Amino acid sequence: MYKKQTLKNGIRLITAPRQETQTASLIVMVKVGSRYEIGRDSGLAHFIEHMMFKGTNKRPTTLALSKELDSVGAEYNAFTGKDVTAYFIKADTRHLPLAIDLLSDMLLHSKMDGAEIEKEKGVIVEEINMYEDNPLMHTEEMLEEIMFADNPLGHMIAGERETVKAVKRNQMARFKNKYYQGKNIVIGLAGNFLPEQVQEIKRKFSFLPGQREKFAKFRVDQKAPRVGVKYKDTEQVQLALGWPAYAYSDEKLYPLQLLSVILGGNMSSRLFINVREKKGLAYFVHSGVNVYEDAGSLVIQAGLDKSRIDLAIKTILAETEKLKQAVSAAELKRAKDFMAGKVALDLEDSLSIARWYAGQEIMTKKIMTPQEKLSRLSRVTVQEVKQVAREIFQKKKTSLAIIGPFKEEKKFKKLVG
Repeated sequence: MYKKQTLKNGIRLITAPRQETQTASLIVMVKVGSRYEIGRDSGLAHFIEHMMFKGTNKRPTTLALSKELDSVGAEYNAFTGKDVTAYFIKADTRHLPLAIDLLSDMLLHSKMDGAEIEKEKGVIVEEINMYEDNPLMHTEEMLEEIMFADNPLGHMIAGERETVKAVKRNQMARFKNKYYQGKNIVIGLAGNFLPEQVQEIKRKFSFLPGQREKFAKFRVDQKAPRVGVKYKDTEQVQLALGWPAYAYSDEKLYPLQLLSVILGGNMSSRLFINVREKKGLAYFVHSGVNVYEDAGSLVIQAGLDKSRIDLAIKTILAETEKLKQAVSAAELKRAKDFMAGKVALDLEDSLSIARWYAGQEIMTKKIMTPQEKLSRLSRVTVQEVKQVAREIFQKKKTSLAIIGPFKEEKKFKKLVG
């Protein structure tokens, strides 16, 4: 079970007690990500996430922050997405007071020191270089840039090198003050905790104001296949194929998730069997669903033999076409059982539970328990899966990103067109 409370400043606090565990996890989610950035602000949400770990007046350095958490064996980190930025600490339940004090200190009292900002610019540029040097990771970034075109949803989360290098402290402070507002924040607490610790969270986070900000929404207007090719002298080609899909609150997301499992979600999926096992065209092939507040995508990624890239693309696309016509009841049942198992495994610890509840609340203001979600998935029919396949797998809505020893887009446009 869980409980939702709303503070006077608009912060929503979701608590999910689990007395059987010896840990407690605290996560703070802020409704801001790369899609909120325009022009020279590109990469700011991610940059601010980095700076929250660079010291406060109470804990003046990164080392001062990390030593306190390391000394109690806590797990802690942060991440920036396109819709959300999040900070979390998971610790022995005895050290939850430290987690509350430290996270609130970071988010409310970060110094954002000018000298530290200048040093961190180099760190983030190297992070960008790392992603671009990893074709497996970079193809999906390329794909979203192609698929979402000029909408900020297609921008790189880390930003561009030029904008990162040009960031000023006052620019960063303005952006943070605009979005780190009470009505933009959800706090999740899960695990073994006491009522007085919930009250302490309310007290510590009561000083944030309450405004809520918006973003530029995405609308699908793709009328022809889109292709992007990046030359890299490699033996293996990295490929990402994608189609616009459904928003976080769309009911069609349930059949889409099951479709993705059937298509390429595990080692008994159609893509794994037919692309890898039968034809030996890939070592890695997988499909997954990306979901945002008002949009989404279904993405297939693969590492392919460069000499047989044409056959591989044709084989992958053939499998997407088959899904429009034929899905067996047995196949769908296996996908449902797979999803049920994944949910059980994903919610084994307190941090996963905190993310489950806080993530739903910040994206939709509605929460489903794991049991409710599995119940909804169990009602998906074969016909619903095939209908979703027909809606998603349209040639004109196909986008393709390729990294490998190719310079021309023309032949790939013919393959997907």
